[in-house]
Amino acid sequence: MTQQGDDLSQVEDQYSQAYAARDIRTGAPVTFSGGAAPAAASAAPQKGKGKAAGIIVGICVVVILALGALSCSATMDELESAFTGGSSDMSAAVPSIAVIDINSTIDYDGSACSPSGLKSRLEAAQEDPLVEGVILRVNSGGGVATAGEEMSHLVAQFAKPIVVVSEATNASAAYEISSQADYIFCAKTTSIGSIGVILQVTDLSGLYEKLGINIDNITSAESKDAGASNRPLTEEERAWYQAMVDEIDADFVQTVADGRGMPLGKVRELANGLPYTGQQAVENGLADEIGYFEDALLYLSQAVGYEGSLPTINYEVSESSLGQLLDLLSAGQSSSSTSDIKAEGMSLPTVE
Repeated sequence: MTQQGDDLSQVEDQYSQAYAARDIRTGAPVTFSGGAAPAAASAAPQKGKGKAAGIIVGICVVVILALGALSCSATMDELESAFTGGSSDMSAAVPSIAVIDINSTIDYDGSACSPSGLKSRLEAAQEDPLVEGVILRVNSGGGVATAGEEMSHLVAQFAKPIVVVSEATNASAAYEISSQADYIFCAKTTSIGSIGVILQVTDLSGLYEKLGINIDNITSAESKDAGASNRPLTEEERAWYQAMVDEIDADFVQTVADGRGMPLGKVRELANGLPYTGQQAVENGLADEIGYFEDALLYLSQAVGYEGSLPTINYEVSESSLGQLLDLLSAGQSSSSTSDIKAEGMSLPTVE
């Protein structure tokens, strides 16, 4: 064979190799500038390595899910122990005084400012043999009448000594709760008392008329829409609600009189809906002594038989746990609906 024939044969071999070698992902031919095509074994995927990669990915997913479950479990355990006082962190290691903060609106939100929240904390204090008594640290202007009624009953039924220390405000439903304690401290400038009840009804019918808005109320009874914002109350409806307010107020006054050991008539005179200063409250009998937290702690410690102030434990939720709880509640509320049908212009009776 001639030299020219040999060269032609080499070119044909390279062309065949280039045509035969294709990208395994796209199927496109792979060309070469020279030399032999890469071995087919190096281009083909290795099934063993692919399977191993899948196993690794699966293990990672399982680990992530497990860590997430543990995190949720830890968060819920922390929340449960914080609310119930059931964990070792919430138990006293030595004779102590438990502190419960009532520092917001009295309502049904699960906090210490609600019947369920206060109940769980008082039960934890009652069940802990090293808790000698409880200080309620109050800074609240009141709230829902029924919640205040329930919480005042819980304080009245608590078996261990319980003392209130009033901060800036101890009024209305908060004071109703405080009145059931064994002793009440307040600062000279504390706003305290405000014994009374309010039920607000909003009438926007005049505004709706100006805006050309017409609302039809379809009701099962003539006064079912009493308190709706698109019409005023009738005289009969107003009298009905006034009787409700008077009844709730009478119960409030009786509760204070029982808790403070005061004549009913005396409390009735003081129940003008207005707050008193701490100094005035000490003088009229709604509070016992001008003092602050340290004074309340020393008083209660000595009342249970100790010379000096006992250490304290605080039955409260940590900030991080509370934030997580609120996030959970917010997520749940955003996806839920309510079956309640109520008059949009009327609020719950509040003790303010």
